[in-house]
Amino acid sequence: MAFSPSSKEPFKISRSKIDLFTECPRCAYLDLRFGVKRPSMPAFSLNNAVDELLKREFDIHRTQGSVHPLLERYGLDAIPFADNRLEEWRDALRRGITYLHTPTNILVRGGIDDVWINPAGELIIVDYKATSKKKGPSTEEDLYDSYRRQMEIYQWLFRRNEFSVSPTGYFVYANGKSDAHAFDGKLEFDIELIPYTGSDIWIEPTIFSIKEMLMGNEVPAVGTAFGGGPCEYCTYREQAEKKLFVLHHGEKE
Repeated sequence: MAFSPSSKEPFKISRSKIDLFTECPRCAYLDLRFGVKRPSMPAFSLNNAVDELLKREFDIHRTQGSVHPLLERYGLDAIPFADNRLEEWRDALRRGITYLHTPTNILVRGGIDDVWINPAGELIIVDYKATSKKKGPSTEEDLYDSYRRQMEIYQWLFRRNEFSVSPTGYFVYANGKSDAHAFDGKLEFDIELIPYTGSDIWIEPTIFSIKEMLMGNEVPAVGTAFGGGPCEYCTYREQAEKKLFVLHHGEKE
């Protein structure tokens, strides 16, 4: 649903929309204010299957109150957190974990993969990642910026819901092995546990910036993507618009 400046209802923004704003405010404005979304990417069905299997695997240990072998291998003193709201928190499309930021009337939501708990009673936010690369991230320094922001937003949401949250979250990173002699109907993965200790101090100022952008009528300029060159989506729209203008007006370039 597109944002209406006159509406008094809380405006829902997902974790991914906050990430979109940090990538390109112009794309975020077109999406959130007018409902003009970026072209969708193909569904990564294999990734989704790995996520689902990991959830089932950790849920077995959640039910038993036992330590998963991956956590034992890395010496992490934690077990999967048992809570009857877990499925709700995982449901990013319908609910997720939410928080109403009252100064802006923006309802922030996100769907998590998993939550663990340590002996100190701190919740550990966990995200599953599945891919197949010759070399994927293996340390905190290797993590993509989008991964970092994702973890920090989830931690912020749980803190705002008055949970005690460990400053360190973890990525369960499953990297498909492509160097086997044959497929034989199965794909094997190297599973790594990558810690990440971040900071969520940027999130609230970003929410204020999003609200200020949405209340205005000025579309952010092309090429305002944070952290690098011009946004490829904005560049495409600009070039397509110029070509169509020439086509419809019969002008020479």
